[in-house]
Amino acid sequence: MEKEQKSNIDSMLSKFPDIREESLIPLLQEVQDVIGFITEESVVKIGQHLNIPASTIYGVASFYNQFRFSPKGKYHVQVCYGTACHILGTSTLLNELEKTLKIKDGETTKDGLFSLEVKTCIGGCGQAPVIAINGEYYGKLTLEKLTDTLKNLKHQENKE
Repeated sequence: MEKEQKSNIDSMLSKFPDIREESLIPLLQEVQDVIGFITEESVVKIGQHLNIPASTIYGVASFYNQFRFSPKGKYHVQVCYGTACHILGTSTLLNELEKTLKIKDGETTKDGLFSLEVKTCIGGCGQAPVIAINGEYYGKLTLEKLTDTLKNLKHQENKE
């Protein structure tokens, strides 16, 4: 782990001088806000600071879907799994994303280009099925449109 991340973690811990279990979630949120995800080093240091086993911290962090254990990809794909999207075929889109990108929910491709996140609802019901890539919505999505979108993003990367 880089020195900068270690000092960031130490700096974050200093904001929580009271050693209380109630500080766990705010500390995890702080780590994720600053570093972008929950690192193994941060779990160990938080555990030492709060006198909580790392397994308990992992249990809490994995319970809440807001926490990530790996960095987001350059293109963070959020798949809506709300009722309207589910009824209109989001399962097929998710299967295609998993097959094409070779990742599952919460994972990032080895090249760091794409990450995948399944959300309960992303608020685009009128455009179902919908996904968001880095906050940009793609609605009334078909397999063909999804494939074209992924190809365009990959093509764009090859040009850079």
